Amino acid sequence: MNNTAISIERTVTIGGDLTVNRMGYGAMRITGKGIWGPPKDEDEAIRVLKRAVELGVNFIDTADSYGPFVSEELIAQALYPYLSDLVIATKGGLERTGPDEWPIDASPGHLQRALEGSLRRLKLEQIQLYQLHRIDKVVPAEKSFAFLQRAQEEGKIKHIGLSEVDVDAIKQAQEFFDVVSVQNMYSVDNRKWEHVLQYCKAHNIVFIPWFPLNAGNVSGQEKLKQIAERDGVTVHQVALSWLLGHSDNILLIPGTSSVKHLEENIAAGSIELSDDDVRELNSIAAQ
Repeated sequence: MNNTAISIERTVTIGGDLTVNRMGYGAMRITGKGIWGPPKDEDEAIRVLKRAVELGVNFIDTADSYGPFVSEELIAQALYPYLSDLVIATKGGLERTGPDEWPIDASPGHLQRALEGSLRRLKLEQIQLYQLHRIDKVVPAEKSFAFLQRAQEEGKIKHIGLSEVDVDAIKQAQEFFDVVSVQNMYSVDNRKWEHVLQYCKAHNIVFIPWFPLNAGNVSGQEKLKQIAERDGVTVHQVALSWLLGHSDNILLIPGTSSVKHLEENIAAGSIELSDDDVRELNSIAAQ
């Protein structure tokens, strides 16, 4: 990290009209173990949400399945009435049958119930960004897409995104609506979806990595540890900084249930890696 580092764009625009800070917050972790039930410390969860906004976060990612319902309820409890520039994105398309259990149901009936529930819990008349959590193997994708198209026409959804999809699915969805975001698993050491990221960049689609820290597994990467130790920052901060610098259409949503870790994550937005650092980190995926 030195004077040769390139400057990082700090904001990104979703759908042409929602400009947000590229360091957002993912609200999955403010729930119980297995993303099931209420958090162990509800007061801390509320503090995390409030502190995120205080630190300039104006994009929060959630889903009806987080809890289920718990994450959305806590967001409204902590932050409603919302600041005018706060974008709350939520998702539908997964059922919950127990801790760490995520059956897919992207049928129009389920999506209808999920969307109406999210609007009610978040106390919103319109979801600014609604993302299909998964494409359902037993429900034709065009049925899920047609439902989202109708919901957008009815004004219940402003913009629509997809999660864990390939380029073909994005192209198919574009026949029904403008895909403004794609949320796929991605991190410095898990770049399976690099081709999707590059497609999104070429087509002005925001790319939102989930598991941007690979569930903490980045801590085991020697190159990240060496750079972090050399520059007096944490491994997680290096991993997040790499993502911000890697592509300017990336919108980060690192999640945590701790104010301390939240502040550490947000601070990563001010770290700029040197060209040498970036070259070292780029080589991780090729190993």
